[in-house]
Amino acid sequence: MKKSDLLDGRSKKMLHVAPEIQFEKTFSDVLGAGYITADLLNPKVKVKMDITDIQYPDAHFDVIYCSHVLEHVPNDRKAMHEFARVLKPDGWAAIMVPYFPERGGTFEDFSVTDPSERLRLFGQEDHVRIYGNDVVDRLSNAGFEVSVVRKQDFLSSQEIAQFNLTVHSGDIFLCTKTQV
Repeated sequence: MKKSDLLDGRSKKMLHVAPEIQFEKTFSDVLGAGYITADLLNPKVKVKMDITDIQYPDAHFDVIYCSHVLEHVPNDRKAMHEFARVLKPDGWAAIMVPYFPERGGTFEDFSVTDPSERLRLFGQEDHVRIYGNDVVDRLSNAGFEVSVVRKQDFLSSQEIAQFNLTVHSGDIFLCTKTQV
């Protein structure tokens, strides 16, 4: 499996959406001022950001990392398009979502607003969808070429258990911009 160039010491601009605290120090140490943390609600990030309306110019970021955010965003397709817009032509995005391909297509119902009903239908009180076997198509339609990196490709079964990665989490949708 090809290794990432993220921590190779070269200067990069990275957008980390809803940053996980365990990654922030490493990314910040390596990338310095090029490392941008962003969130709509978390006051500790560098930039308050609605990912459906990213306030950066086209082709600005070398890397985008977005883990388990899109299932919270009503207009996920607009967010995906925004990611493609702000990603440099030679950049890449790592996107993770809860993924249930065996269920068929993505299931979403915006009329469901009750947290207990969302928990029942989507698996969490603040989710608005469950991604199905069409998630790669959604990302492709936004302007990405997508490779699915399975957790088994880079983690041992012990690590998968240690990190509590279920059958529906841990896969990475590795996206590069579609070349036109």
